[in-house]
Amino acid sequence: MTQHLSYLVLGLGNGAVYAALGLALVLTFKSSGVVNFATGAVALYAAYTYALLRTGELMVPIPGLPATVDLGSPLAIAPAMAISLVAAGILGVLCYALVFRPLRAAPVVAKAVASIGLMIVIQAVIAQRVGTGLVSVKPIFALDTFELGDSLVPTDRVLLAVCIVGLAVVATLVFRYTRFGTATEAAAESEKGAYLTGLSPDRIAFANWALSSVVAGLGGILIAPLVALNPVAYSLFIVPALAATLVGNFASIWLTVAAGIAMGALQAEATNLQGIYDWWPRSGTAEAISLLLILIFLVVKGRPLPDRGSVIHRTLGRAPRPDHILVPVLLSFTAAVIALLATTGSYRAALVSSIVFGILGLSQVIVTGYAGQVSLAQLTLAGVSAYALSVLNQHLGIPFPVAPIMAALFATAVGVVAGLPALRIRGLPLTVVTLALAVFVEAFWFRNPELNGGVQGAPIDTPRLFGMDLGIGAGESYPRIAFGLLSLGVLTVVGLGVAWLRRSSLGTDMLAVRANERSAAAAGIDVSRTKLITFAIGAFVAGLGGALLGYQQTLATPEPYAVFLGISLFAIVYVAGITSITGGILAGVMAPGGILYLLVDRFLHVGDYYAVLSGSLLVVTVLANPDGIASKLPRIPWPEIPRRGAVGAAPAEPAVTRARGDRSEPILTVRAVSVTYGAVKAATDVTFEVCPGEIVGLIGPNGAGKTTVIDAVTGFTPATGSVTLAGRSLTERPPHVRCRAGLGRSFQDVELYDDLTVAENVRVGAARSASELPIARRVTRTLAVLGLDELADREAGVLSQGQRQLVSIARVFAAEPAVALLDEPAAGLDSDESRWLGEKLRSVADDGTGVLLVDHDMELVLTVCDRVIVLDLGKVIAAGMPEEIRANPEVLRAYLGLPADSDIPDPDAVPELHTGPLTSPEVLR
Repeated sequence: MTQHLSYLVLGLGNGAVYAALGLALVLTFKSSGVVNFATGAVALYAAYTYALLRTGELMVPIPGLPATVDLGSPLAIAPAMAISLVAAGILGVLCYALVFRPLRAAPVVAKAVASIGLMIVIQAVIAQRVGTGLVSVKPIFALDTFELGDSLVPTDRVLLAVCIVGLAVVATLVFRYTRFGTATEAAAESEKGAYLTGLSPDRIAFANWALSSVVAGLGGILIAPLVALNPVAYSLFIVPALAATLVGNFASIWLTVAAGIAMGALQAEATNLQGIYDWWPRSGTAEAISLLLILIFLVVKGRPLPDRGSVIHRTLGRAPRPDHILVPVLLSFTAAVIALLATTGSYRAALVSSIVFGILGLSQVIVTGYAGQVSLAQLTLAGVSAYALSVLNQHLGIPFPVAPIMAALFATAVGVVAGLPALRIRGLPLTVVTLALAVFVEAFWFRNPELNGGVQGAPIDTPRLFGMDLGIGAGESYPRIAFGLLSLGVLTVVGLGVAWLRRSSLGTDMLAVRANERSAAAAGIDVSRTKLITFAIGAFVAGLGGALLGYQQTLATPEPYAVFLGISLFAIVYVAGITSITGGILAGVMAPGGILYLLVDRFLHVGDYYAVLSGSLLVVTVLANPDGIASKLPRIPWPEIPRRGAVGAAPAEPAVTRARGDRSEPILTVRAVSVTYGAVKAATDVTFEVCPGEIVGLIGPNGAGKTTVIDAVTGFTPATGSVTLAGRSLTERPPHVRCRAGLGRSFQDVELYDDLTVAENVRVGAARSASELPIARRVTRTLAVLGLDELADREAGVLSQGQRQLVSIARVFAAEPAVALLDEPAAGLDSDESRWLGEKLRSVADDGTGVLLVDHDMELVLTVCDRVIVLDLGKVIAAGMPEEIRANPEVLRAYLGLPADSDIPDPDAVPELHTGPLTSPEVLR
């Protein structure tokens, strides 16, 4: 037992560093909403500065100048630590001023991507300045020990943990009891509110960035004597630190610090168990603790769909539709073949590397560019395929081409497992999961000699087909043209497949999920299924690239698939254009070892700074050009290849009319629906019916629960009661199932897919209709009916509010639902447009569609509706014909906010109805 306790104490050192970095992450997030992946790199910078100062040198982090400056003599602990912490604080201030201040209004994921760029830059600068070799640092704390049972435990780990806990105490007191802490909380809550109260969010953010960098730097300095300095190891401290911060929800200092220290202790105990039990894995268990903690916490906390108001909007650039691709594909393929034939040696090898990395770039385009799932594990999945290929070759004797396809399928299975957390989490937490997964797989498999990994590598057979040698070759024949053509063929097939994917219904579904998961589910898209398919396709493509990398190197070794190379590849794809096929292939050209890298190194002699340049370009891309370099390339109007039957305009399709609905039987029945949020009852026993061809109004004051009822009926919020559509119970069914059953809806805040065109938005809604009319013609007809045909090719993100409202309605009606639930469709429309909309709603209802209408435009509601239901405080207080609702005392009292025993003004004395929100009894007249 004492042995276990001693190892737990030994782990306090690493745990204290995780806690310190987690504390720094909390400070930056509190002040500026940034999850700073570069926090570990800041700690690394401070630790290297301190280590060199202790030897009498000062590191100069500016390329082109001498790497260090000789100070004449070593500095003592106190001055060396003070200078290092000041340098860390200055670095934090510069990071905020140059990068995150311009991004203060950007989404959280965009800020995180920029911080990844900073991490790459800082780490690359340090490696270029002082190398990547291990650096030992003299002890800071006295090397004493104390007895713990039968074991002797060093005191420095305990002292380090005590220092970090003390720092957490000070930080807690500062944020709870000082004006600075109150100002930080206020600025984080509302930047505009801070300005109105005389606070400067910029000054607060500058101070917190300096403070967080000092805290991170202190953690790096204190751990330096215990863990030899190494750029990669220190930067990877960010993974357990992020896990600790997630436990603290990026807000709680104490939960973050406690989780960080506990993780360090558990990792040390995992190392202890390796020596006790033979069956215990010899590597990867420490990394597994961070991954498991992240998964358990996020999966338990997460939800299949984001809550109302928590939707992430437009975090990536536009994904262009690849039309007319035959000519450019033929020209590109011919140019690549000529380039392979015309080059030899290192130039041909660089071309081959560019082709293979282009395949990996396309896998990133699928997962991140199309579906919006920011994955940092694509290169790791390629490594999984390479190692699996070795097993298939060496142990099972499976030859080419079956072996690489099976290896890619194995990577697909791992990719699906990696995508499972995406069913309940999204955005930044998913990025953290993929990073933790990459760290775990590299440690557990790639560097584990007990599997087929290890530094010695796993051999891979030369690919042969019908006796032909398709391998990379060796010696003077390296690299052989046959392998280059094989790689080019795979890239061409993958590129055509990705182009087809973008133009398919599945590709549109991916983009809809990327843009807005709630809206996608409302359109009948199975969000979970779409995410898993995305991860599967992306992993298969990455697996093909990994198999080719294995054939290229003839050996699967950990280095080509290292975590930070995967992060660098993500950076390059993002810079090239992560949302387009052109960007994915261009990323291959720009990748380390690719043709651009070779040319830059040969002619500009800046190969040592390539990582610095790629990280810097990533930051610049996030700041200035989210669509990437590919978006700035000239658009060539390639001719469209004529297709049989495609000449001339298609004849206009006659409008399809449905029989007028039978109002004797309801098609939608809602019984005793109740919604509770904690102690708040948002809806209580709401009951109503909607018949075919009937328009039912659902009105009430602000906060009455109208949108909550729609969310409950359509499955977006947990509720009790029952919902039946055409005799089929939809209770407990997810939103996409209810949509496919015939329950369409729009949203109060519209929630369009801003990256898609108007026609593509409507197509998403039309894709799952049971109508026999072709989708394209149904989309065209719906756009024409609502007067949107001239806007068909315009991006939804640039439309006016009124146009956006009409597009959201068109998306609902294109699916021809049995019942359409419209949440404030007239918002943003003037009185004439509102009357015109009412005519269209009446026309749709006359064709048999039931409509539940929520709107504050009482002229529209009371004119177009057949019946009206009134909610107040989540309860139905009245229901009846519009004339009855106008004179109902309970309705007037609810809108006036009068006590129950108050007298209501004489309805006959109330003037005529006017357009606008219900705020007075005259509106009801």
